[in-house]
Amino acid sequence: VQLQASGGGLVQAGGSLRLSCTATGRTFSRYAMAWFRQAPGKEREFVAAISTSGGITYYSDSAKGRFTIARDNAKNTVYLQMNSLKPEDTAVYCCAADFRVNSDFYGVSPFQYAYWGQGTQVTVSS
Repeated sequence: VQLQASGGGLVQAGGSLRLSCTATGRTFSRYAMAWFRQAPGKEREFVAAISTSGGITYYSDSAKGRFTIARDNAKNTVYLQMNSLKPEDTAVYCCAADFRVNSDFYGVSPFQYAYWGQGTQVTVSS
């Protein structure tokens, strides 16, 4: 599967952005999906994950209550709605996928995902 992330940009603190990640292929519904981010000089950080059906979601503590992950399997797309953005959210956001058929899997480690998109830059100004 190939992943293409989009929707990043420059936003003021307190603002919102919606990221999208569109996958090629006909088996998107069999992939668990996640968003990670990496700020300059920092390690890649888990943000949110969603199971194949979308029935299970999981968030990092920093994302909980502000971000929402969702997927539309008919459109081969996973979304990350980000509200109440803070300057510390500034990073390159990447989507990731792992083939899990129909399962409740969600992973928080980047090593649990085999496929990665190229990333989209999110910059939050204070």
